[in-house]
Amino acid sequence: MGKRNRNIYIENIDVDEAKVRCYETLNIKPNWEEVDVLDSLSRVTFEAVYAKVSSPNYNAAAMDGILVKSSDTIGASDTNPKTLEESKDFIYINTGNSIKDDYDAVIMIEDVIELEEGKVQILNAAHPWQHIRPIGEDIVATEMIVPSKHRIRPIDIGALISGGTKKVKVYKKPKVGIIPTGTEIIENIDELETGKIIDSNSRVFESLVLENGGLPNRYNPVEDDYEKLKGAIKKAVEENDMLLIGAGSSAGSKDFTVNIIRELGEVVIHGVAMKPGKPTILGMINGKPVIGIPGYPVSAYLVFETFVTPLILKFIGLDEQENTFREAIISKKVTSTLKNRELVRVNLGYVNNKLIATPISSGAGVTMSLVKADGIAIIPQSLEGMDAGNKANVKLLKPLGQIKKTLVSIGSHDIIMDILADMMELTSGHVGSMGGVLSMKRGECHISPIHLLDMETGEYNISYVKRYFDGQKMAIIKGVKRHQGFIVEKDNPKGIKDFTDLTRDDVVYVNRQRGAGTRILLDYYLNERNIDLSSIKGYDREMTTHMAVATAVKTGLASTGLGIYSAAKALDLDFIDIAYEDYDFLVTYELLEDERVRKFIQVLKSDEFKERVEALGGYGFENIGEIIVIE
Repeated sequence: MGKRNRNIYIENIDVDEAKVRCYETLNIKPNWEEVDVLDSLSRVTFEAVYAKVSSPNYNAAAMDGILVKSSDTIGASDTNPKTLEESKDFIYINTGNSIKDDYDAVIMIEDVIELEEGKVQILNAAHPWQHIRPIGEDIVATEMIVPSKHRIRPIDIGALISGGTKKVKVYKKPKVGIIPTGTEIIENIDELETGKIIDSNSRVFESLVLENGGLPNRYNPVEDDYEKLKGAIKKAVEENDMLLIGAGSSAGSKDFTVNIIRELGEVVIHGVAMKPGKPTILGMINGKPVIGIPGYPVSAYLVFETFVTPLILKFIGLDEQENTFREAIISKKVTSTLKNRELVRVNLGYVNNKLIATPISSGAGVTMSLVKADGIAIIPQSLEGMDAGNKANVKLLKPLGQIKKTLVSIGSHDIIMDILADMMELTSGHVGSMGGVLSMKRGECHISPIHLLDMETGEYNISYVKRYFDGQKMAIIKGVKRHQGFIVEKDNPKGIKDFTDLTRDDVVYVNRQRGAGTRILLDYYLNERNIDLSSIKGYDREMTTHMAVATAVKTGLASTGLGIYSAAKALDLDFIDIAYEDYDFLVTYELLEDERVRKFIQVLKSDEFKERVEALGGYGFENIGEIIVIE
């Protein structure tokens, strides 16, 4: 036995230090390829994917029943039932059917009393757009369906198809070579006898490589012969992006792996401080990672999970991850019945070292609520809902490490939040500016996007912060300047120019929710002009995002709504400019030193962010990223 065949010294390097030293030596450069969306399951997106079409792409019945004109049902009650005649006053319709012109409401078949043939009776009036799914209820054309570096799930494929996506740009899977070693290793169970071991480790490696997003390339076992193993390793390095060598990593007389790696390349680490798994080898040949893995099955599995999985993930654009259940604090009240176990889709983030779960408001037909969810909170059948502040068990849909790095934003909506979420780990809850202020006060978020106009001074945001955080040191991170105005149909056929036009009989308005900065802006101008709110048809109809307002105008559900220029531009609508406002980010002073907030400011100031936002139109960047301290 030659001296080169025996490795006597094994190190005892800390696991985290071993990873750092290994990663610093490697220079992994991920590549991408384009695949059909039908073949994209579990692939990782190389860039964000945006919807090309809306879903649904027509106004559709949400229930089986009768299609009516809501104005024809006014006054119907238990004491004053209304009789309707088929073809004249109503037509029958099934769930998913398109809404015919001149009709604007569906009455559920359960609420219809059948009379003689062709006639029915109703006991309640229908309101406009009752039980109708409007165009874009689920997905609005141009909105981001999935961000970059996102592992595509079955529910994502449905959303991608619904959004008109045919092909997706994804990270290329690394090819991982697997060499089992040992003269005692056999592949066929029928050959098992004393002194022989059936190879199972390499089959486990194959499955783990597949599960983590790589392409396994398993070779036949190589006996304990230095030159044969050396030849097999040279060949495998040429044919793969990384190489795993099973067994032969210790200091026995037949453990050749470390010496061969040293001869052909570099041994970065031999021996880590973990048990089992101590004799792990982390090396590099021709710039490719080569890992020697101990032969005992438990050691092999733990070493793979500790060192190989992170490397595969680096090739496909992801960080280390772990999925499990976690206890989280519910940030707002959730209602449920004692009849069912409630599965509530939530956004997750760590705020003040507490896992906060923010329920996502959505209906049963909204696929995007699952696409955007970080987890599912389980409300047991024995509970009738949960109050804010209660703890719930949450199944994680995203890696815990990613959630811990996530910046939690709750407040006003803007399209730029999608861009920010694509450039860093960020989750957004859209509850309006005042909702964001209250969420910040309860300690449920890191930042709150706000654009609150002081009706007395005309100043944005600062007076509200002083009022709601009296005696607490706060800060505002200056964001974008943005155009607010009336979103109207192309060529503005109704000639809407001013707030007084909202009182016209032929104009139907669509509003933002209470507490939204845009609604406060509207009320400011209405009050300035002494316009009665009740004179505006549609004032009480609320949407939670600017894109939802734009979609309502695009599909004819409303004549106009106050919103941002970029939303109008995205759907090719016209825009009547009203105001240039400050869209800023509220944060506690202490959190300015938080790594997530610092990264947010860095992204906000970056040229890439400004270029992407500028392409939307309607934004300015004066003082962006600057800090205003409020005491």
